[in-house]
Amino acid sequence: MAMTTPHDGTHEALLSRWNTLLVRARDGAPDPDPAPYGEDLLDRWAEPHRHYHSTGHLLTLLNRVDELVSHTEDPNGLEGLEDGLNRPETEQAPGHGHGRGHGQGHGHGQGHRHGQGRGRKGEQEREREGQGQEQGLTLDLDAVLLAAWFHDAVYRPDRSENEERSAHLAERALPEAGVGEARTAEVARLVRLTVTHDPEPGDLNGAILCDADLSVLAGTPEEYAHYAAEIRREYAFVPDEAFREGRATVLGQLLSHPHLYRTRYARDHWEHIARRNLRTELELLTTAGPAT
Repeated sequence: MAMTTPHDGTHEALLSRWNTLLVRARDGAPDPDPAPYGEDLLDRWAEPHRHYHSTGHLLTLLNRVDELVSHTEDPNGLEGLEDGLNRPETEQAPGHGHGRGHGQGHGHGQGHRHGQGRGRKGEQEREREGQGQEQGLTLDLDAVLLAAWFHDAVYRPDRSENEERSAHLAERALPEAGVGEARTAEVARLVRLTVTHDPEPGDLNGAILCDADLSVLAGTPEEYAHYAAEIRREYAFVPDEAFREGRATVLGQLLSHPHLYRTRYARDHWEHIARRNLRTELELLTTAGPAT
């Protein structure tokens, strides 16, 4: 049974959006009642150990997805999607920028996301693959939004399998809630993609979800400082020195990539701000003295 959490304006706004989304995602079927599924997810997002990975993050993520889609000139085409072929063949995926696993560099996802990223395919192979995907590319906005709801539904800072467990939750809950097999599979795929934030060329669903999830890196200096502080609170069990070293490793890896984002809008509007924030935090981490 879902636990009871205080209801505020954010909770009610999110529940309303969930109810509308789930009914639409199952082609207008009214049953089963979408509300219990939304309440269960919101209870998960409101767990007391969450500071960044909370309902506030969920609401922001949903809004960023809408923002990216609204600035994609043709939501069923590649006009707003960069080809992703500009990273060296040997590079790893850019990762999240807020990883779990302090020893491997924490940012707000798993620090080990960097080490687990796919080896880069040869440029010609990636180009051929991307060209093939262009032919039938479509945006499944409902799948992207459902993936946003589920991507951190299971979250423990001291665990490394959160995305996989969140994907399993989606695979169990969505069919029961009336969502079709194909869309459920796409939602689970997208949830698992947030381990690496490394969508293939032509993966419009993946690019939008991953860019939206990384949009926190492009906040104002005040917003970014608040985000970094919330992450530190979630990892309060990690000693200061170990946290600084791990976090600095992740930030350095992120800054080494030619691009943080895949969509043209995010690169044009968020990239330079995100890099400034990352450089500032990295400087603060590397100049901080040992804890006393």
